[in-house]
Amino acid sequence: MNADFLLIQRMKRGEEDAFDVFVRKYYESILNYCRYRCFDAGYAEDLAQETFVCFFKNLSYYRFQGKTQNYLYTVAGNLCKDFYRKKKNIPTAQEELSGYNIVNPIEAAMERMSVEEAVRALPQEQQEVVILHYFQGMKLRETAEILQVGLPLVKYRLRQAKAGLARFMGKEEAYGDRKKNPGICGADVD
Repeated sequence: MNADFLLIQRMKRGEEDAFDVFVRKYYESILNYCRYRCFDAGYAEDLAQETFVCFFKNLSYYRFQGKTQNYLYTVAGNLCKDFYRKKKNIPTAQEELSGYNIVNPIEAAMERMSVEEAVRALPQEQQEVVILHYFQGMKLRETAEILQVGLPLVKYRLRQAKAGLARFMGKEEAYGDRKKNPGICGADVD
């Protein structure tokens, strides 16, 4: 029998230690997901905690289908979307970087800011796919389940996101040269 199924049954019976085990099992991955979506360590912690609060509030209605972590990602994703709808002020770069352990502060800050900026520049649907697949290590099929879309659409969004990130990061020259000079085998056409 599935360990999550048994754990959820124990939580439904009100066993305190089961709640602790559940939170310890999933908290770190949900927190990281919220950090990538929110880019603010303080708000990310609040959203991760709110994810578990929502889950526990509705525990009696939860029907186990074998993908508890995916369900938690869905809840966290919805909370992050709500957060951005309500939030009017965008955090500064300094606020975004607070709470992260940085070995070489200048290099790490520059790299993180450029990656975060590039991801933020993507449309929301593409951001979700990039965060789940690359930052959370989810398989494309799992990403499709979490986002409740088809696998071909996830693959399409990922392709579009890669192209967008390449453009944003200034690595589009390879693509741009071909379009400007459509000659045979790279030869210029005059």
